[in-house]
Amino acid sequence: MNVDDFRQMYVTELQELRSVEEQLAQALPKMADVAEHPDLKEAIATHTNETRSQRDRLDQLLSSHGANPREHRDSSMQALIGEADRWAGMVQDRDLRDAGLIASAQRIEHYEIAVYGTLAAWAKQLGLNEDLRVLLEILDEEKRTDELLTDLAKQVINPEAASA
Repeated sequence: MNVDDFRQMYVTELQELRSVEEQLAQALPKMADVAEHPDLKEAIATHTNETRSQRDRLDQLLSSHGANPREHRDSSMQALIGEADRWAGMVQDRDLRDAGLIASAQRIEHYEIAVYGTLAAWAKQLGLNEDLRVLLEILDEEKRTDELLTDLAKQVINPEAASA
């Protein structure tokens, strides 16, 4: 597929982002199963529901553009999820594994923040005000999740891992 204009580039990247959320919606329950600390399990479970909602909102945006939501698969997210799986499989100590899971989850959040930020800027440039509203709303959710993970890591998980 060749991309010939900015709007087409925007919609293509929106399809990639939808793939990000779909892959994450499938991976997060597995991460929650591997996590040991109850607060981390709860944070992952909450974000699973939020991720499904984000995917559904992206489906609505893509529908408004007449685009197939499943046309593209984001390979970067595949790699990030693979890293999370690697941590889960190679670290036996539960506190260390939880610290590794948070590190992986924050890598994922930072990737999402970057993509949502880019697409929000593009939507603004294209005058797509409804898209911009939705993208900024989701961007705020991603930032809040990152802050929650940071707080959980600093206050609970990392201190426990350091004393393991």
